[in-house]
Amino acid sequence: MLPENLKAFLAVANTGSFSEAAQTLHLTQPAVSKRVAALESELGQPLFDRIGRRISVTEAGRVLLPRARLILEDLAETRRLLDNLSDRVEGPLILATSHHVGLRRLPPVLEAFARRYPAVELDIRFMESEEACRAAELGQVDLAVVTLPEQPSPLLTWQRIWDDPLAAMVAKDHPLASRTCIPEDLNGYPAILPPEGTFTRRLVNAAFSTQDITPTRVLETHYLETLQMMISIGLGWGVLPLSMGAELHHLELPGLTMHRELGWVTHRDRTRSNAASVLLAMLEGADAPSDPA
Repeated sequence: MLPENLKAFLAVANTGSFSEAAQTLHLTQPAVSKRVAALESELGQPLFDRIGRRISVTEAGRVLLPRARLILEDLAETRRLLDNLSDRVEGPLILATSHHVGLRRLPPVLEAFARRYPAVELDIRFMESEEACRAAELGQVDLAVVTLPEQPSPLLTWQRIWDDPLAAMVAKDHPLASRTCIPEDLNGYPAILPPEGTFTRRLVNAAFSTQDITPTRVLETHYLETLQMMISIGLGWGVLPLSMGAELHHLELPGLTMHRELGWVTHRDRTRSNAASVLLAMLEGADAPSDPA
């Protein structure tokens, strides 16, 4: 079974669509169909039922799914082991990162890395920190650079790179901006925060619980840039990294201290390619106190 055919099969199974699988693999739809057909011919079993525009995995396909993943993972692991026998820094490197870290912390490191190691095929996947950690835990990515969880999975190895202080902020013409406040004052105005269940919201909630802050109304958004915009137009107060508050008013609230840690995570048992090892070394050499934004 050729790896290319297995990749096409998995892409169609994951997306439920030949056209979407083609986009994922950067191939034409006929090329994906040809690879799946070749695999079906080799196995002597149909892997998908095609009823109208609906694609569903057959029983044979369901049996193949976990084995196809294992075959491709074993091949990738073998390639990493062999590549590590030399000093070559090349080949694929799958990096997961959150939008905030990817846009505001990583660019200088990635620019230097890409310039120094042009033979590395860098695959950057933007997702929420929670999803990225899960992808690392499942071995779906080589490493993730994200907001670190307070209690990382025992399957992960991690390292803090940046400390990211947070603060409550409002627009400069917000009523709270014109007077001295105490934490309880926040309860009378709408709050704009990351969604429940995110690493950032958990630590914010923990800080709020020590100061009797219980917002009566909360608007939620995953993207800190959107949160920043909503605060700036006066929709409410919110919590942002200090590095994003240049155009906003910081509320000095006695006793309310918040910060999160940004860094990398990898699966503890995943063999690191030379490319991954080099990128981790470059990340650890980054100037933590600075903010590239």
